[in-house]
Amino acid sequence: MKYLGWAIGLLLTFAILFVGAEKLASERVEVVELHTLDMNNELVTTRLWVVDDEGFQYLRVGSDGSGWFTRLQNSESFQMTRNGQTHTYFAVPRIEKSDRINQLMQEKYTWGDTLIALMVGSREKSIPIEIHSVTSRQ
Repeated sequence: MKYLGWAIGLLLTFAILFVGAEKLASERVEVVELHTLDMNNELVTTRLWVVDDEGFQYLRVGSDGSGWFTRLQNSESFQMTRNGQTHTYFAVPRIEKSDRINQLMQEKYTWGDTLIALMVGSREKSIPIEIHSVTSRQ
C-alpha cells in the first residue's frame, strides 16, 4: 500500500509539473485574444500566439485544425485583442508561408514553442493565418 501511495504521488507531481510547464510556455511571451462565435452565437475567447511579418499579423493552427480555426472559417469576420486594443478582422490561410511563420514563432516563443510542439505534435504542416483588417476590404 505504501508503494501505491508513492506511485500516485509521483503521478500527481508529474501531472502538476506538466500542466505548469505548459502554462508557463504558453503565457510567458505575447498572447492575443481571439474572439469568435460558436454555433449558438455565444462568444468564445481563445488565447493564441501571434507574430508579425511583412506588415501582417499571423496566427498558426495545426494541420489537424482546432475549434477556434473552425469558428474562424465559419464566420466572415472576428475580433482580436492585442496590446489592449480590439479590432475586427478577416482571416486568409497562407499555407505557402508555413516555414517562415514557424521560424518566426520559434524565434519569438523559443523553448515554449519547442515544448508545445513536443506536446501536440510537429509544426511541419501547420497553417499560418494571415490577419487583415476589415476596413482593408472596403
